[in-house]
Amino acid sequence: MKVKIFSVGLFFLLFISCKKEQSIIVTTDEYHAAIDNVTQIMIHDIFSPPVASRIFVYPNIAAYEILAQNNKNYISLQNQLNGLDSIPKLEKNSKVNQPLAALIAHMELSKQLVFSEETVEKFRDSLYKKWSDQNEKEFIISKEYGLKVANRIKTWMDKDNYKQTRTMSKFSVYVNQPARWQPTPPSYMDAIEPHWGEIRPLILLSPSQFKPIPPYTYSLEKNSSFFKDVQEVYDISQQMIQKGDDSEEIKMAQFWDCNPYVSVTQGHMMFAKKKITPGAHWMGITKIACKKSNADFSKTVFAYTKTSIGTFESFISCWDEKFRSNVVRPETVINQNIDENWKPILQTPPFPEYTSGHSVVSMCAASILSSVFGDNFSYADDTEVQFGLPIRNFNSFDAAAKEAAMSRLYGGIHYRAAIVNGMDQGKAIGVYIVGKLKMIKEK
Repeated sequence: MKVKIFSVGLFFLLFISCKKEQSIIVTTDEYHAAIDNVTQIMIHDIFSPPVASRIFVYPNIAAYEILAQNNKNYISLQNQLNGLDSIPKLEKNSKVNQPLAALIAHMELSKQLVFSEETVEKFRDSLYKKWSDQNEKEFIISKEYGLKVANRIKTWMDKDNYKQTRTMSKFSVYVNQPARWQPTPPSYMDAIEPHWGEIRPLILLSPSQFKPIPPYTYSLEKNSSFFKDVQEVYDISQQMIQKGDDSEEIKMAQFWDCNPYVSVTQGHMMFAKKKITPGAHWMGITKIACKKSNADFSKTVFAYTKTSIGTFESFISCWDEKFRSNVVRPETVINQNIDENWKPILQTPPFPEYTSGHSVVSMCAASILSSVFGDNFSYADDTEVQFGLPIRNFNSFDAAAKEAAMSRLYGGIHYRAAIVNGMDQGKAIGVYIVGKLKMIKEK
């Protein structure tokens, strides 16, 4: 009897011991949750669209670089991204759990890029406890490597000229020059990120590498190309108002609004209505595609990384053009020359008009996602449900990008030329990134 009890006890101890030594499994849901956590923080902290793209890209690169080490399928971005020449080497016989180290690096860099650090820490600490309980030794080894890579990426990141742009001068508004951008209602904010074109690109040779064709020359002559574009914005808005809230164009405009700067006035009070940025919307679409295709952990990180590189480059290219051409918004021209009481369906964002950021970013992201998941990848986009907007269905990323671009015309905040030329600009950037970046090993 004693022998039986001893045997059972020994078996139990061995079972517990073996269980503790099992490798930690990091799930794709945990990586998606880390991205979602950062998105919610960016909404709370009200980061601008260009800055939000920076917050997304560097943590993803850190995670990807860890997974690419000694990987039979993926290639490191070292010496492919401007200035990234090395990361801490991972020995082949290392006991580092690479997915675990990747997510740790992602969370560490995310924490350093946002204001609400405590929110990242709360999310991180819950995972740390879980992982430590599962296999403390593996957790400690993996954490050490993950933080080492995060520090290396941070050193590289800090050289992208972002900190320098924080102290540069505000954008000067041109007085008595009607062709130039003017602050718009209701809050008449200063132009955001006027020096974003000076941020170091990741893969582009220069911010102006995909400089679009020049915008139309400002003219109030009714037969001029510029004024025809202005009149189109006004006429379409009037047609939409006649259709009412059930207008499909209004639904498109609202779905793709993604403006973190919406100001709401109630009596004598003004407050911000928080939303996600265009880049965050495409991060949401990346999540949807990964889940629908049952992408494994490595492919999930790969998809996020490649797409976030595209959105980051797109904002640099687009903002470089915006503050070069410095085109006035439709709201200003229409109020001064057609209808002083006219308001666009969407609130005009606080920066120059040409080219359309949504058009550039969306076409670039769509090109990249198509290269990962296919040209005819259909999906249901529920990214905006949290803001009370219904799901929209798309037959491809390209179709979604084109709708996102045209939504800016329906919203009354862009001329057609900025949309069409912006789509060409974004497509060119996307095609360039897909062809230039070598992230998948040929079989």
